[in-house]
Amino acid sequence: MYGNYYHVPGRVTRQRVSMQQAQEIALDRVPGQIVHVDMELEHGVLVYEIFIMTSDNRLFEVEVLAKSGRILKVEEEDDVD
Repeated sequence: MYGNYYHVPGRVTRQRVSMQQAQEIALDRVPGQIVHVDMELEHGVLVYEIFIMTSDNRLFEVEVLAKSGRILKVEEEDDVD
């Protein structure tokens, strides 16, 4: 009946940390240059995915919880394209 309609409940989409704040949090953990920022809904939780290139050309993904600013994951990417 609703086709491809996708509903996200209001309480899930509310965020307290801005994209700028999330980037600052990520750069505090992994210094470098931000090359890409995205926001994903993972298991009903909004997460900023921030990709940072370090000065030695290593690429890291830092996941920051949009609700609190807590870092969920720091992972070095193997495939740099």
